[in-house]
Formats: sequence, structure tokens, C-alpha cells
Amino acid sequence: MNRRQFISTAAAAAMALGFAQTAFAFDGPELYSGEKALYENALKEGLIVSFDTGPTWANWAGQFKAFQKRYPGVEMVYNDLGSAATVVALDKSRNRLQADTAYYFAASALDAAKTGVVEGFKPTNFDRLPEALREKDGRWLTVHTLSVAFLVNTKLVKNVPQSWADLLKPEYKNAIVYQDPRSTGQGQVVTFAATFGNGGSMDNITPGIDYLGKLTKAGNVLRTVGTTPYAQFLKGEIPIWIGYENDGLKAKFVDGMGDGVAVVIPKEASAAAPYAISLVKNGPNPNAGKLWLNFIMSDEGQKIFAEGYVRPAVTGIALPETVAAKMPTAPQVVPLDIANATAKKGEIDAGWAKAILGQ
Repeated sequence: MNRRQFISTAAAAAMALGFAQTAFAFDGPELYSGEKALYENALKEGLIVSFDTGPTWANWAGQFKAFQKRYPGVEMVYNDLGSAATVVALDKSRNRLQADTAYYFAASALDAAKTGVVEGFKPTNFDRLPEALREKDGRWLTVHTLSVAFLVNTKLVKNVPQSWADLLKPEYKNAIVYQDPRSTGQGQVVTFAATFGNGGSMDNITPGIDYLGKLTKAGNVLRTVGTTPYAQFLKGEIPIWIGYENDGLKAKFVDGMGDGVAVVIPKEASAAAPYAISLVKNGPNPNAGKLWLNFIMSDEGQKIFAEGYVRPAVTGIALPETVAAKMPTAPQVVPLDIANATAKKGEIDAGWAKAILGQ
């Protein structure tokens, strides 16, 4: 059975179940005003197709489980295309849309809005997002952020660095790995984190590029990479990875490294990468799509993201007790203004190549 047939079959089965349960609604108080009415309408559609929400990323698996427990009869279909590929897929399938929602690194959300494949929708808690983390009409909104941190293998590194200044010390020679900013979103975010930690800003990224150049000239960079080195980090092949906080916490608490890894938000400053979601324009199941977006943006849904060690985008969310101590407050983390960050990509690409490669 091909993918389109699978979705069609799933939809038919889900719709049959939904029509059989149209009088049913969950018990207990609503997460937001109008939730039960929206659920009843979503039941008539019976299906939500969620693009690019791979279950192993950012605790989407936990979101799926909680959503389907709360809303029986609304089936979930998802894929894991990648951010840029998701925008391309939506653009090419305008006349035979399958997706109801799309999730991506926020730079791709800007592309989706510009391309005209998403529409405005303001779910619950929309107004609790910082302005830089949402499009004013709701064509995209941030669901969580990922913060840049030092992920340190304590079996390979005697003294755990606490700051950007520390990383320049001779004791960290050939110890540091980070992603190439010319080809990866994470590498771009690391560059902004280094910028903020060295006195720069969204408008002045020179301090961050100069700093990364100093790391290389000091001989402290083992290598830069084009894809996530998570597997290599788990194997003990990387002393210090400048990456995302959640990968370090996952290595520590889920994948067996335990006390063999330290996760440090640099004390001067760091950057948080926004990851966004949108309602697809003319999607086949609009009510189910809205129900899904409302759920993940509710206080409950935001806490589910935190259980996967990613930081909720909605301000004022109290972290679950199981993760609060593992994700301490980090006021030195600055969320990126994604529009400005996207505009700076060319400058980062050229500046980094010159500072690090001499090109």
C-alpha cells in the first residue's frame, strides 16, 4: 500500500469511528474555551495529518499519545520530512493537499508563509508568546525552543567549561565539535549564541564569528560537522559538543551516559532556536488541525514538550517536577528573532568561511 492509499484508508476508518462517537466528548474541564465543541467537529473529520513531527524529535511521541488519549476517534498520521522539504512538499501538492499542519525550524516557517501554503490561526496561549516567536496573524507560531549548551563528556574532560571564555583555554585543544553554520540550522544558532556570549547582538554578529575564528586558531576545534554528531557523542568520540541542551539531557537521562555528561548553558549568554508550527491553508481536516494546534499550545501540551527536555515557548509555564531540576532557569538565554536571523545567513556564511577557512 502506498502512502496516499494508507492515508485514505486511515481517514475512512477514522471517519467511521468519529461518526459513531459524535455524541462523545472527554470528561472534565476544558483546556480552553470551546474545546469540546471543536473536538466534536474534529470527530466528524476523524483524522489529523501532521507533517514533519517525527516521534523521536522533541517528544512528539508523547504529544501523540496524550492527544489520542484525550480525543479518541481523531486518528493521527504523521511523517518526518525535514523542515525545508516540508515547505517544498506543501508547495508542490497545493492541488491535492494531505497535510493539516506543518512543523519546522522557524526559518522554514517564514518560507512557508511567504510561499502562501499556510493560513493564519491563533490557538490558545498565542498571546503569551513573545512577539519575536510568532507571526502577527498566526501563520506560524513557536511551539518550543532549543537552547545552545556545552555538552561535555566528563570522562574525557577534567575541568568542565562554564563559559565561552573557558573554551579558549589551552586545556581544550582538539576537544570541540560543532555543526557547520553554512549548511545547518544548528550551526547558525551556535554562531548567534557565540555572538551573544561575546558582546554582539542580532544586528552585530561580528563578535561571534571572530570568537569562532579564535577557537580554531587556538587549535581547540576538533572538527565541524554537517549533520548531528549525537551518535558519536554517545560513543565517547567527542569531548565537548557545542550543541542543543536537550541532546545533552537526553544522553544523560535517557541514553545511558548519566554522570558521564555535563550540560552547561554558558554563563555569559546563549541563544534559543525557535521551532514553529502552522495550520496548512485549505488542509483536508481543518477542525482536527485546529484541535491539534490548540492542544500542543495549551499549558498541558507545553509541559509535554518539557518532558522531552525542550523548553516551552509559552511564557510562564511551570515545568513538571520530573524535569524542573534537570532544566534550571537560564535567564542568559536569548530567543532568536527569526526574521533577523534568516536575513543574516549570508553574512554568517561568508564571515565564517573567511574566519575559519581563510576563504
